[in-house]
Amino acid sequence: MKSYDTLMLTAKAADDKRAEDILALDMKGLSSFADYFVICHGNSDKQVQAIAREIKEKALENQVDVKRLEGFDAAQWILIDLGDVIIHVFHKEERSYYNLEKLWGDAPLVDVSAAFVS
Repeated sequence: MKSYDTLMLTAKAADDKRAEDILALDMKGLSSFADYFVICHGNSDKQVQAIAREIKEKALENQVDVKRLEGFDAAQWILIDLGDVIIHVFHKEERSYYNLEKLWGDAPLVDVSAAFVS
């Protein structure tokens, strides 16, 4: 699966669990370890875990290797490494605190809205 297809798969999975403010950053040329970052948040520990679980399950169903999943038990910032796509699922307050969107402000946004159409 190409990295763009993986990006869209993960955006849809996050949306299916009602993740909020889903955005994708094009990291090509800015990062040596990923083509895309996906950033989203949930409003409770259970929702953050449900989003991460759905992304992991959809990746595995589509033969995308889940290289790493960290932070699941604490459910404040779950990082899912799918190789070319890295997903950051935050609890709402943690997302504001770490503000990855600003940290990686040079990265162009990728429109993933097509993934939200059923």
